[in-house]
Amino acid sequence: MAELPQATIGIIGGSGLYQMDGLSDVQEVRVETPFGAPSDAITVGRLGDVSLAFLPRHGRGHRLNPTEVPSRANIWALKRLGVQWVFSVSAVGSLREDYAPLHLVVPDQIFDRTRLRPGSFFEGGVVVHASFADPFCPHLSGLLWETMSGMDDMTSHRCGTLVCIEGPLFSTKAESHIYRQLGCDLIGMTVLPEAKLAREAELCYATIACVTDYDVWRESEETVTVEMVVANLQKNVANAQRIIRHVAAKLPADRSASPCGCSSALANAILTDPAAIPASARERYALLLNKYLPNQG
Repeated sequence: MAELPQATIGIIGGSGLYQMDGLSDVQEVRVETPFGAPSDAITVGRLGDVSLAFLPRHGRGHRLNPTEVPSRANIWALKRLGVQWVFSVSAVGSLREDYAPLHLVVPDQIFDRTRLRPGSFFEGGVVVHASFADPFCPHLSGLLWETMSGMDDMTSHRCGTLVCIEGPLFSTKAESHIYRQLGCDLIGMTVLPEAKLAREAELCYATIACVTDYDVWRESEETVTVEMVVANLQKNVANAQRIIRHVAAKLPADRSASPCGCSSALANAILTDPAAIPASARERYALLLNKYLPNQG
């Protein structure tokens, strides 16, 4: 088997972002995982002095609906390529007046309303309970905000709760109003289970949420359509790429000095007695667990 190229930074592009511009030394790789194939081939290249891996979440041509996205394969593949930092770019609706279409948001919390998606890598003899109180890496999110807030030609916001729904249909008016009453600020379909799996893979994960519409709670607004979402998102794609370029240049290749703790998220999370973990599970999860499980003689 050919040796895979390595990258420090991973980008998961959402609707409208299907490639990363400005890469050099580009090559496409297909990574095999225990969870099947990722959404598409992964583009590995260099952005200045930084190695980067880009994966279109829905596949090129937008072939996968939110429930169909193979998130376990996607995150596993990035981990296999050596990625430590993951930028997610996602289209979202706004649930508040001041987060207007074309604004960018760095959310800090998630409310889960998905139903049909595997939310963990671990099964078949391994039980892991990782902390998920802060679902986005605070260090990476802070760097995103620091960069975005310094760009005068865009409007951005820090913090917000993103409710993740199953989709692929948009929400009803009743749902939209209830999410507002619950204190949610944004609504989308793709941040989960990505964020959960990134935590289990000990990756630093943060999201650039691109506001495309006011969902359906705002009676004065026209009905949300795919055309509206895509048109507004495409206007923000260039800004998202600019932000990523700036932040990428600030990230160290080694996270050992990072205060976030993402790189050791499983240190105290493995509940199963190592002696009770089946050999098949040890082999399956070696990429994630080898550094925590004692060698078996």
